[in-house]
Amino acid sequence: MNQVSLDFQGISEPAWLERAEGFILKVLDRLGHDHWDLSIVFCDDPFISTLNQEYRHKEGPTDVLSFDQGEWYEGENDRRYLAGDVVLSLDTLARNALDFGVSHDEELRRLLVHGILHLSGADHGTNEDVEPMLIEQESILVSLVEERIF
Repeated sequence: MNQVSLDFQGISEPAWLERAEGFILKVLDRLGHDHWDLSIVFCDDPFISTLNQEYRHKEGPTDVLSFDQGEWYEGENDRRYLAGDVVLSLDTLARNALDFGVSHDEELRRLLVHGILHLSGADHGTNEDVEPMLIEQESILVSLVEERIF
């Protein structure tokens, strides 16, 4: 069984956290992950800007950051995989949704899948549609098209 920890920084507690957790668990199942422990932090631009500067040496906000832990450990009843953390800026998400002409819900789902794929070991050199990671991302979104978070 997978476990997700949700937190928020610089924003009020979102009313949709429980639905986000359900979506994340479905993404992990779709990827065939089991015994994963994953942390998701929803935040504002100032919070993610600080992380972006500190860890990537890039100024300003970004939409999503993934911090891979990638360690197995012995849990109380089973062996668990500490996947890492996904940090997602709701401020940048809102701008992305407007720029890409999609709903906030669709962009949130896309960024969650994107961050989880990075923790799964996937990466991309560009944002071109032909990137294997981005093809997989869109495939997962299509398979979960009926899911809603907002």
